[in-house]
Amino acid sequence: MMFRGQFLHAIDRKGRVSLPARFREALRMEGPPRFILTPAPFDACLHLHPLPAWEELEQRISQLPSLDPNVVRFRRVYVSAAIECELDRARRVLIPPHLREYARLDKEVFFAGMGRSIEVWSKELWDEALSMTDAQEVAFRQAVTEQFRI
Repeated sequence: MMFRGQFLHAIDRKGRVSLPARFREALRMEGPPRFILTPAPFDACLHLHPLPAWEELEQRISQLPSLDPNVVRFRRVYVSAAIECELDRARRVLIPPHLREYARLDKEVFFAGMGRSIEVWSKELWDEALSMTDAQEVAFRQAVTEQFRI
């Protein structure tokens, strides 16, 4: 399953937001889809992983050196903060208050398909994250060209 596209949805006062239909279609599983929701370690957004993809990632993380301070910190920030959730009957995800606060989710939620996972942003922070100075854009183009050899 791959998640592609960008979608803007309203979030209600209780923290419920509809998962975009295209993402629901990508999930076709028996029973209600289960997810892992966790704060992104480097951005003010959330990561939403389908449970099978999370379990694969968690397995890879568990194989990292347990005494490396960066690995320990990453596990504390990312893995320990992960919560399991599922869609309700109205196909909404409930985002707990502490995660709404972390990602500054207020009225609108921006979903960005990132391949095997979904990023969940406030629209304002998404726009900020994509803005670049001219120098940053030049460096970005060079990095992408080198990384993808295009």
